[in-house]
Amino acid sequence: MNVLIDSFLDYLRYERNYSEYTINAYFKDLQQFEDFVKEKKEGIFVPGEVDTDIVRNWIISLLDNKISPVSVNRKLSSLKSFFKFLMKQGFVSVNPLRFVTGPKTKKPLPTFVKEKDMEELLDGDGFDEDFEGVRDRLILEMLYDEKPKNIPVVSITGTNGKTTTTSLIYHILKNDNLNVGLGGNIGKSFAMQVAQENFDYYVLEVSSFQLDDIQNFRPYISLLLNLSPDHLDQYNYNYEEYALAKFRIAENQENDNYFIYNKDDEMSQKLLQELDLRVKQIPFSMKEKLEEGGYTEEEKIVVKLHDEFSMKIEDLSLMGTHNVANSLAASIAGKLLNISNESIRNSLMTFQAVEHRLEGVAEINGVKFINDSKATNVNATYYALESMKTPTVWIVGGTDKGNDYTEIEDLVKRKVKAIVCLGLDNSKIIEFFKDKKDIIVDTSSMEEAVKTAKSLAEKGDTVLLSPCCASFDLFNNYEHRGQLFKEEVLKNN
Repeated sequence: MNVLIDSFLDYLRYERNYSEYTINAYFKDLQQFEDFVKEKKEGIFVPGEVDTDIVRNWIISLLDNKISPVSVNRKLSSLKSFFKFLMKQGFVSVNPLRFVTGPKTKKPLPTFVKEKDMEELLDGDGFDEDFEGVRDRLILEMLYDEKPKNIPVVSITGTNGKTTTTSLIYHILKNDNLNVGLGGNIGKSFAMQVAQENFDYYVLEVSSFQLDDIQNFRPYISLLLNLSPDHLDQYNYNYEEYALAKFRIAENQENDNYFIYNKDDEMSQKLLQELDLRVKQIPFSMKEKLEEGGYTEEEKIVVKLHDEFSMKIEDLSLMGTHNVANSLAASIAGKLLNISNESIRNSLMTFQAVEHRLEGVAEINGVKFINDSKATNVNATYYALESMKTPTVWIVGGTDKGNDYTEIEDLVKRKVKAIVCLGLDNSKIIEFFKDKKDIIVDTSSMEEAVKTAKSLAEKGDTVLLSPCCASFDLFNNYEHRGQLFKEEVLKNN
């Protein structure tokens, strides 16, 4: 592998804090392009010698090999991000992709494989009898089953809250003593579970990158939690193209399947008007009362389907308005799977937050300590600050990724009593908030940051680690940062 590609992947991993799945997607795309260039350049790949013509020839070769326009555009976006990185680092002086555009994509959802064609494939001899062959046949039998209720698959996507909601739905089913597997971006490999396990249900977290390449994936229940601009470098910096990738989760569903969506989300509403989805649609809303679906009313969550389920928001184990929405979506999924109201209520009360995401650490001398180390961008910290109900000592800082702190300025003014900066260079944070908060302390170690926060917090306050930044200036990753926070909080207590 080219050393510059390695450097780029390290940048995505440590500075942009991308998931390993996303990084692997970039790796495969760049490796494919490298192999193509080597074939055309007699085994030599020098990024500085790549020109527009060879990029366009690569696009043509992908299309000739029946790669879909959506996937081609995603691969092209990987390449654009790579050369943008090389330009920024001074490794190349000219960007060969500055005048390159990808193939046009169609908005209409594709039709799915006919039953006869799938039967011919499954009845044929195209599968080996080894592990891979048995695995592939089992996956096809499940994903293309005309009776998906036999093995219900619940798939969750969205810009924010995927992992939490996936884990919550898994907890609801597991707590009801159902035989359920957890997979996709979290848990064990979905393919491996299909090949080796015998689960009655599957709960899968799926990303836009995974959805880009599906053909006939057909979950029994799909959830689209929310949409906001993210990973746009993979989608030609086109928000709608990214949103359409998310909507692919429902493209093969039929009228005996269910699609749970956020009625408050403007882009979701727009695309629902344009796309011809066959699936039964179930909305949830934080803003309006619904005849069918989930909503909030008088400090309660309410789900109306064949009957009504409700519980007090204060009884939910998860903190924050965004997690109220996630709990609504998960409750709808539970009701569709015939989980009892009592069991859903118990699960929503007992669920433990995903580690490093608004994770309660301890309450010491009347002060609550919360670990939100996973908040590596402004949007994630917005949700954390929004959920705070008491005066907050906010620990923030790390490697800035071009943050615009104006997005959280009002929340900081209203909810934060003191700011503790944690990082090697906190000048940007200090400069932005210096006229907005009287108490701002600069620290360069977790020990110093926690000790300072403890000294500033009073009974009834909350100390919140929600860094807004990547972690690699002082820590290996956000997990390392969160673990050290918990250790320092609990030290000598």
